Amino acid sequence: MQNLLKISSAIDAFNTRVGHIVKWAILAAVVISAVNAIVRKLFNVSSNSWLEMQWYLFGAVFMLGAAYTFLKNEHIRIDVVTSHFAKRTRDWIDVFGHVFFLIPFCWIMIWHGIPFFQRSFAISEQSMNAGGLIVWPAKILVPLGFILLLAQAVSELIKRVAILRGELEDEHAAAGHHAAAEAEAERLLKAAEEAGLAARK
Repeated sequence: MQNLLKISSAIDAFNTRVGHIVKWAILAAVVISAVNAIVRKLFNVSSNSWLEMQWYLFGAVFMLGAAYTFLKNEHIRIDVVTSHFAKRTRDWIDVFGHVFFLIPFCWIMIWHGIPFFQRSFAISEQSMNAGGLIVWPAKILVPLGFILLLAQAVSELIKRVAILRGELEDEHAAAGHHAAAEAEAERLLKAAEEAGLAARK
């Protein structure tokens, strides 16, 4: 298990690095968007290539940042039902979800995403918009993003099994938006109960 945890740590480190790099694409997209808007308003000039660059950067953030978001446990989760289960039960649900849903889905997207990119690259596909960019750099984001997400899914599966075996502490046990929401709900419930007791007195 320790060797698998080392692999997991390496995947985490790599996706953390990618995530930190991709963050700069957000700033680049904001700057380009602002400059485009200013130039269009002041000089009545527009460029499809710069508009498409904004979309490319957004796509890079979304696709390449998904694995980092998953690593940080900041992805959207619907815990309406599972939040009532014991921690160990939730861990087993995560293992089941990773093995039978997330990992196969990533494989399917990679399987179809690579030819999707290759066809575009082979013909040097261009944007249909006048003055637009070549398309394949945007299309390669699909398989790349899902390769990173697949690697992170494997890492999370390794960690979840290690947690179930008692060989690793769950660093996200009390972290993330859903946990914060649960803590806030508990605080409000307690405050309401105390207010009810005070009113009855």
